[in-house]
Amino acid sequence: MSKDPKSIVKIAVVDDAEFTRKTVVDILEKSEFDVVGQAGNAEEAIALIASTKANLFLIDVVMPNISGMELAKKLNEVSNRPISIIMMSSLDLENIIIESISNGAIDFLAKPFDAETLNRSVLKVASNMLKDSL
Repeated sequence: MSKDPKSIVKIAVVDDAEFTRKTVVDILEKSEFDVVGQAGNAEEAIALIASTKANLFLIDVVMPNISGMELAKKLNEVSNRPISIIMMSSLDLENIIIESISNGAIDFLAKPFDAETLNRSVLKVASNMLKDSL
C-alpha cells in the first residue's frame, strides 16, 4: 500500500504580507494539505521549528530584517529534522532563483501564482520527501 504524499508534509507559510500568507494557506488547506503554522517574519518562522512539526516551509524572499534567503539557511542550521523549502517572490530574476536553490530551496514560485501552480509545487516536494523516507 503506497502512502499519500500529502500525509507526509507539515507546512509552514512565511510571508510578511498577511494577505498573501492567508491566500497561500487557504489554497493549501482546500487541497487538503496540513498547514501547521504561519509566520510574518523570520523570528516567528524560526519559532515554528520548535513549536510545530513543520517539515516544508514556503518562504517569501523579500521580508524585513532577515530576508527569506537568510531564513532558509538559518532554518536548516537550527532544525533537528530535515526541512524542505520552497521560495516565493515577485522578483522573478534568474539570480534570485539561483540564490534560492543554493540556499537549500527545492523549488521557486514566482508571484503571482495560481492555485494549480502552488499545489503542483508542494505535491512535487511532498512526493520527493515520501521517496526519501522509504
